[in-house]
Amino acid sequence: MHRNIKRIIVPTALVIFLISIIAACGSDEAKESITAKKLYNTGLSADEINNEAFADIFPLQYESYKRNEEMSDTKYGGSVPTSKFDHTKEPYLPIIFNGYGFAKEYNEDRGHIYAIEDNVNIARITDKSIGSCLTCKSTAVPILLEEDEFGDGYWSANFRNEIVPRAEELGHSPIGCSDCHDPETMELRVTRPMFATAMEARGVDISNPTKNEMRTYVCAQCHVEYYFEPEKKAVTFPWTNGLKPEEMYEYYDTIAKDSGFAQDWIHTVSGAPMLKAQHPEFEIWSEGPHGIAEVSCSDCHMPYERSDGKKKITSHQWTSPLKTVEQSCRTCHADKTEQELIDRVEGIQDAHMENLHKAEEISIDAHYYINKMITTGAPESKIEEAQQLVRKGQWLFDIVAAENSAGFHDPQGAMDSMKKSTEALNEAIIIATEELVKLDVNIDELKEEIAKVKKAVYDEPDVFKKKDHVINDYFPNQQPPKN
Repeated sequence: MHRNIKRIIVPTALVIFLISIIAACGSDEAKESITAKKLYNTGLSADEINNEAFADIFPLQYESYKRNEEMSDTKYGGSVPTSKFDHTKEPYLPIIFNGYGFAKEYNEDRGHIYAIEDNVNIARITDKSIGSCLTCKSTAVPILLEEDEFGDGYWSANFRNEIVPRAEELGHSPIGCSDCHDPETMELRVTRPMFATAMEARGVDISNPTKNEMRTYVCAQCHVEYYFEPEKKAVTFPWTNGLKPEEMYEYYDTIAKDSGFAQDWIHTVSGAPMLKAQHPEFEIWSEGPHGIAEVSCSDCHMPYERSDGKKKITSHQWTSPLKTVEQSCRTCHADKTEQELIDRVEGIQDAHMENLHKAEEISIDAHYYINKMITTGAPESKIEEAQQLVRKGQWLFDIVAAENSAGFHDPQGAMDSMKKSTEALNEAIIIATEELVKLDVNIDELKEEIAKVKKAVYDEPDVFKKKDHVINDYFPNQQPPKN
């Protein structure tokens, strides 16, 4: 139901304090050109994409990579078995994403080592899914994009019948060694062309990056917001206007729309043209204190560790820094105990998740209020105005929901995004309420019907059937018929 949201703002002083502490972690070694590093001669083929091929050459790194099989979750994320995902944590996502694939199945993140398995088996993948869906899941993708394979035809080729079978023939692996390293030399590299294209659109040259930049770029090529452009269905990043949530939204409302991409889907309840955010870690990190201080993704998520108490290696277990606080956090924040740092992170996340869930509730109300506007004959101009507000409002909170730090990567920016989200969503409800009152709609009855739908979704034990309770005779489907 509709609630008023208290504004919770992370003090600017905290952000400045964090930057000043983090900035001390920079080193001349980290800023040296990546080409200055002595390279290996592995003896492997330049086209080697099987992770196991690297095991004997780099046994310690490979052993840490295999630890990604472990199921290890934190308070707001981590890696959990799909079968054990607690859907009561986010019970109303089938409403929020109704009419889109995310309403069919939406699970907690699992480790990168399960990328192919989970990608192939999730209910969002259908017989009509395209090659773009595999882009950041398989080591075979750079080869599939070569002209003697699929070339630009890769993006729109059939996922199940063409792309996955060919990737299997090539002996692909889930996200791994060759995605980030040249197999012959182990030099860090960017293997996904859309990252270079998007950085160029921002005016950033990545042709001669520093070592520290590459320790972020190899992650950033996939941990980003994206969409499938309409012509080739190529994975595309909406960065031309900037990396902030509102700047990306502006991109979608101008550049993307002008090129033929109007929305990810039409919402079943409100008929609004919606956008779905996708794991925008790079964008949110870039605007936060760690990004501004040039602390790389690897510094925190792939910290140095001692194997057998002797050799120092970079961990290849990609996990939450809350699992490796001593190595990931206290190298810079040595004045704090491990528990103090965990408590600080979780305190930030608690505040963000509380406000996220409130924004989600307002969004649900807004969709149903707009549905009632449509069915009772409210002016089309007012319906469209409310639809645009719910589109923007949901985008601004979904950025925080889809980003895997639960607000920690940019505490101030994420909270600001949710504040603007609730403002837009509440404005949509105000517009709807004014029009519904003119049409003699009983608002109390409307609220009761919304509560009934939410209860039906929550109480449905079969997670795959929850979406089926979202529309009914009182709230009919507003999604246009499919061709």
